[in-house]
Amino acid sequence: MSATRIDKKIVKYRVQKKEEPEKQAGKSAAEIARESRGGSAKVIRMTEEVQRPEMLIGSTYKIKTPVSDHAMYVTINDIVLNEGTEHEQRRPFEIFINSKNLDHFQWIVALTRIISAVFRKGGDVTFLVDELKAVFDPRGGYWQPGGKFMPSIIAELGHVIEKHLQSIGLLRKPELDVHQKKLVDEKRAEFEARQKQTDAFAKSHFPEGAQLCTKCSTAAVVRMDGCMTCLNCGDSKCG
Repeated sequence: MSATRIDKKIVKYRVQKKEEPEKQAGKSAAEIARESRGGSAKVIRMTEEVQRPEMLIGSTYKIKTPVSDHAMYVTINDIVLNEGTEHEQRRPFEIFINSKNLDHFQWIVALTRIISAVFRKGGDVTFLVDELKAVFDPRGGYWQPGGKFMPSIIAELGHVIEKHLQSIGLLRKPELDVHQKKLVDEKRAEFEARQKQTDAFAKSHFPEGAQLCTKCSTAAVVRMDGCMTCLNCGDSKCG
């Protein structure tokens, strides 16, 4: 090997491997690095890219919470894949949330864009339901009409998406098995039977909270003009 005189300052270097061809020696480091990367980056998609059609079918859900004066309207549009074949499937494609309350405008726009991107990405999108339902409001949640507790508005949005996925067949509705149904029916019958067993004072026509009269044994004693008086027999402590 012959000696090579270096007249310039060395700013970078690269070790040439034995298996590399000799033609690499005359190329710059940038050219070699670009060729090693394949020229340009290639986008790798998990599923095939589906273009948005001109028309989509969808459903709109209303969310009215006690923490806001204005309702939220959630629209989920679906795309039909393999239409007209035995493999036809309806999948969510995009989501929109509309409300008069501008206090939530920023996070509504951000959330709809992220959820829509996940929908268009494809694959299993049902994980969004559990992720959204697990969000809790630090100020506390609220009760829905019917007795269901919602920890936050985001959690209720998760319930809306869950309901939509169940309606299009991507999620299965939770159902009780035979033994659970039998147990629930027994407990319901037991509770209803207890409710029917009322005491003697349950159908009283006298004011609620009236005390028992020692003279007529009726729960009809109330305080009138500073004196305990029975509304059934008229007995009074004041004579």
